[in-house]
Amino acid sequence: MRERKMDLDNRATHGLHTVKEEDVEGDIENDAKGILNSYNGAYSTEPLLVKRRNTTSQTAIVGANISPIESLDYEIAENELFKQDWRSRKKVQIFQYILLKWAFALLIGLFTGLVGFFNNIAVENISGFKLLLTNKLMRKQHYYKAFAAFAGCNMVLAAAAAALCAFIAPAAAGSGIPEVKAYLNGIDAHSILAPGTLFVKILGSILGVSAGFVVGKEGPMVHAGACIASLLGQGGSRKYHLTWTWLRYFKNDNERRDLITCGAAAGVAAAFRAPVGGVLFALEEAASWWRSALLWRTFFTTAVVAIVLRAFMEFCATGKCGLFGKGGLIMYDVSSEKVQYSGPDVLAVILLGIIGGVFGSLYNYLVDKVLRTYSIINEKGAAFKISLVIAIALLTSCCSYGLPWFGRCIPCPTHITVRCPNTDESGNYKSFQCPPGYYNDIASLFLSTNDDAIRNLFSASTKKEFRISTLFLFFSAVYCLGIVTYGIAIPSGLFIPVILAGACYGRLVGRLFRSISNLDTGLFALLGAASFLGGTMRMTVSLCVILLELTNDLLLLPLVMVVLLISKSVADNFNRGVYDQIVKLKGLPYMEAHAEPYMRHLVARDVVSSPLVTFLGIEKVRNILHALRTTGHNGFPVIDEPPSSDAPELCGLVLRSHLLVLLKGKNFSRERIPAGQEILHRFAVFDFSKAGSGKGVKLEDLAIEEEEMDMYVDLHPISNASPHTVVETMSLAKAAILFRQIGLRHMCVVPTSQGRPPIVGILTRHDFMPEHILGLYPRIKPHK
Repeated sequence: MRERKMDLDNRATHGLHTVKEEDVEGDIENDAKGILNSYNGAYSTEPLLVKRRNTTSQTAIVGANISPIESLDYEIAENELFKQDWRSRKKVQIFQYILLKWAFALLIGLFTGLVGFFNNIAVENISGFKLLLTNKLMRKQHYYKAFAAFAGCNMVLAAAAAALCAFIAPAAAGSGIPEVKAYLNGIDAHSILAPGTLFVKILGSILGVSAGFVVGKEGPMVHAGACIASLLGQGGSRKYHLTWTWLRYFKNDNERRDLITCGAAAGVAAAFRAPVGGVLFALEEAASWWRSALLWRTFFTTAVVAIVLRAFMEFCATGKCGLFGKGGLIMYDVSSEKVQYSGPDVLAVILLGIIGGVFGSLYNYLVDKVLRTYSIINEKGAAFKISLVIAIALLTSCCSYGLPWFGRCIPCPTHITVRCPNTDESGNYKSFQCPPGYYNDIASLFLSTNDDAIRNLFSASTKKEFRISTLFLFFSAVYCLGIVTYGIAIPSGLFIPVILAGACYGRLVGRLFRSISNLDTGLFALLGAASFLGGTMRMTVSLCVILLELTNDLLLLPLVMVVLLISKSVADNFNRGVYDQIVKLKGLPYMEAHAEPYMRHLVARDVVSSPLVTFLGIEKVRNILHALRTTGHNGFPVIDEPPSSDAPELCGLVLRSHLLVLLKGKNFSRERIPAGQEILHRFAVFDFSKAGSGKGVKLEDLAIEEEEMDMYVDLHPISNASPHTVVETMSLAKAAILFRQIGLRHMCVVPTSQGRPPIVGILTRHDFMPEHILGLYPRIKPHK
């Protein structure tokens, strides 16, 4: 529900008053088209419009980006109860709070590492069984049965993953990184971090990757890590009587935000076995607010993940994990190849960066178009979602099994230490239908897991292992399949498709530059993957470190830095990063790190709406209830007027959730008198803490008697006495930057002169959205 903010200039002579029926009857009327449907994972593309009825009874259409998703309260409400709680804390409680922070970081790393290990074991064994069955039938020359088994397994696995997303947790579909990024920006998207979402994310990702889709499990691992952190940070459950008093410090959005940041970093560390890269990913891409204390906790979390994964990999090296062996948990070691480069090599790297920027921006453009098309299909129901997934699974199976038939058998190299051809589930040299001593290079890429295909492309000292035509064919297939696969109703990541396509054209460029470049084709494949990643995701520092941790070679640092910078710079000239595009496509009111240029021509008072709903410091119960029932506001200014003060003054901001708790406690009085210290003994800060998963006090939970309607309640003890305020003449661009950097939900706009009402209006994130501003001022040119 949109948080509406109002102007006070047209109010009564004193400018401020409590809510009355006649004040609210002409309130804003919402007629939102294309609003996200309970955040069901479908991508809504229709522009969001709202119809506003103003005080002159004229109807205007305003392009406000209305979202049914609430904002998070990252700001700490410093009211009397909060101050009393901090004053009463003992040293042992402060020590307990600090210890719990680090304990949660430890648990997040431990559980995320276990999930990452379980994902790899499951994918390696399920995919390995499927490929072994296919190879067994092919060796018996039962080619049609082999295809039926291969495609049948893929479609069954895909249908199971789609059914989980369609019926249990629609929010688990897709990568999950845009949703985590939006949450850390302050957007409380419904159910994206729920327990059901975590379950479907883990199981659906295993099924989707095992089904042979050109998707990865890295993006879903970030989402899973965030879900784990969110569940640990719920502070217990009142519903199941599992609430512990010592967890009350974490029952607020501020602490949960820090935990989820640790969870996102742990997800990257578990997916790529890159702990430092995980920290930098959270800093560069996921988190909107950062501080040094959070850096230490995030680093500790990813270190725990690395230790857990290393321990289990040592265990699996003994052969006790089925088909899962040393090659699991992505590690593409190219450190055995000496890195020496000259002028022509640098020119080839620059060319790779340019190609990656162009291909990456085109990839983002096509993904955006495909998502808009799929949204039409997905909105028709679960049956259409599952049918689309099965159709893409059949298409992928036909490509993976059919395209190798166009290849020819190549004699095995003579100077190699591995078996050629190999008949097991992995390896560089797949026999397919070839006789002994020969292999099919196309089958070596298509009839493998995505991780094995990347290892084959990154393999060093294998210059002629794959023919140029094979690389071109595989790149075309992976590029197109990656685009048409992303957006279907399964958990799917973008990292692996992008790395596959980038490594393929990188190796292709290496083959073409073989006469003038001394770099190994495996290194070209790595640089090609880096260029495509930079052109698609527009990250630099975190991707650079992740790739170096993947390949275990610091000598590649200069080349990787150059190629990432070039590809990102080229792609930025065409469109935005893929995750930014998806956030916008989902209609999430995301606050950018920079203000739009046209905001410099406006001031804060230009975008506030009217009329403003305010409360007196000691307010009548009837007025509060009426305001809560007839408005969707989540924050109300609290005003003191004479005789309580010499002149009308702003004494704080009260939240809807706090009002509901206060009314449920029925701390009323028949006279308009302050509550005094009694309310501090009757309520505790814990009573006003945010309930987990939105299970707080609802308006329908109140049971107010008729005789209590005319009683009074003191709002001062629960009002935030120090809300962030800006003057009405502040540049809107400056206000937007402050709003994002501080992590606000409400920003009060105050007048510049005396004799006027003490507050002009309230700004929320929706007031900074381009759709809202350009709707109010359609003559503004958005790019100037």
